[in-house]
Amino acid sequence: MDRRREIPRTDAVLSDTRLRAAAERLGRGPVKDAIRAAQARARAGELDPEGVADAAVAALPATAGGLRPVLNATGVVLHTNLGRAALSPAAVDAIIAASGNTDVELDLETGRRARRGRTALATLAGAVPAAGGVHVVNNGAAALVLAATALAAGREIIVSRGEMVEIGDGFRLPDLLESTGARLREVGTTNRTSAKDYAAAVGPQTGFILKVHPSNFVVRGFTSAAGIPALTGLGVPVVADIGSGLLAPDPLLPDEPDAASTLRAGAGLVIASGDKLLGGPQAGLLLGDAGLVERLRRHPLARALRVDKLTLAALQATLAGPVTPTWRALRYDPAELRERTVRLASRLPMAEVVASVAVVGGGGAPELELPSWSLSIPPAYAVVLRLADPPIVGRVERGRLLLDLRCVPPSADDLILGAIVAAGDRPCT
Repeated sequence: MDRRREIPRTDAVLSDTRLRAAAERLGRGPVKDAIRAAQARARAGELDPEGVADAAVAALPATAGGLRPVLNATGVVLHTNLGRAALSPAAVDAIIAASGNTDVELDLETGRRARRGRTALATLAGAVPAAGGVHVVNNGAAALVLAATALAAGREIIVSRGEMVEIGDGFRLPDLLESTGARLREVGTTNRTSAKDYAAAVGPQTGFILKVHPSNFVVRGFTSAAGIPALTGLGVPVVADIGSGLLAPDPLLPDEPDAASTLRAGAGLVIASGDKLLGGPQAGLLLGDAGLVERLRRHPLARALRVDKLTLAALQATLAGPVTPTWRALRYDPAELRERTVRLASRLPMAEVVASVAVVGGGGAPELELPSWSLSIPPAYAVVLRLADPPIVGRVERGRLLLDLRCVPPSADDLILGAIVAAGDRPCT
């Protein structure tokens, strides 16, 4: 008998209670697509006809958005592959509150159109009083593109050879800037660039001088770089991309530039990210001279790069609210972290507690090491924990899987314990 005749009809599979619930959550379209894919596997002999419903359920995303919440046990506080900064509860509540109709561009008192995101922008301006104007776009690279387009399209951007960086995923600063129609004028050398190098390059075609903080690498030895104060008298704006998003000095991160200090040093425009050390949503922050910021805000490209109401709500809550998960993770007391890790290890025969090192990540503070403690278990657990519900992501180091609880809420410790116990003695071969 041809078992393909036993493949259940779509309407029959849809009667499965799990798939009915999924259809209410995700819509009937994605559920029917998953069923058809499972039926096709059954017709090809890859799947038993009786397993069509199970296969369809397994293929569906756990959430309507398709993204799964993950427990970050890597010891990398701002892990780019895991979405960088975890939002604060206040930011999450703000997103939920803004999910319906809002007054994002409406003055409720007058009934007239108002500046988009004015509350978040006012709070950002208040956080950096040295900024005469502020604007927000959808990420740091977008902020740089907007600045280059508005201030230097068809003109030159002067930049040190030592600051021609790759910003991640194969994207390089020169390519990004040249895509705007600006020409790059490289000055100095890879390891040494002086104020005289910049001064000699400034001319009628100069749009601005660009300073880029090398936030994900360090060059040591015979090096020198011109500071912003030495460049402010050359007759053109100085644009500083500080990268990681500090708005004010932080004693924990003495080598990271911050927006307030950079503006006081004379930069005309500062660019920073919202989802790194600020601990907020992905956004590109533009702060500086009111005239420059207004030129960027009124440029046609600004419309294409604007942020949505949910980002504005989360940014406002991050700026105004209590300390963020990023702030807490960076300052986690090692003694408290060790005590928590020991409690977990005491219930797992295969586990050890080892001293480890955590890092900032996200292209920030590349040399800062945070003393930490990790749960050390056999590396075979790495795969099964990544496939757990919720997924648990650690790091394999020297033949062991290390789980650093620094970025994991204490309420999730039992989930980690349960996932490890459920895997048994031989989780993966």
